[in-house]
Amino acid sequence: MLKWLLVTVLALLLFSGLQPLLRRLGWGRLPGDVELKIGKRSLWLPLGSTLLLSFLVGLIARLI
Repeated sequence: MLKWLLVTVLALLLFSGLQPLLRRLGWGRLPGDVELKIGKRSLWLPLGSTLLLSFLVGLIARLI
């Protein structure tokens, strides 16, 4: 359980850091992806994309 929590947190950090590149590729527009705008700052939380990616990685790991 702790391992998956750590993987999810790392995926969120990775997605947040790569936000401009991922936006150009079409990621970040799934239901559940949240963008909070406070003043001039913007915080992007790709929860839906992270869940989808975690599911796909888990499926591939189970098949291998």
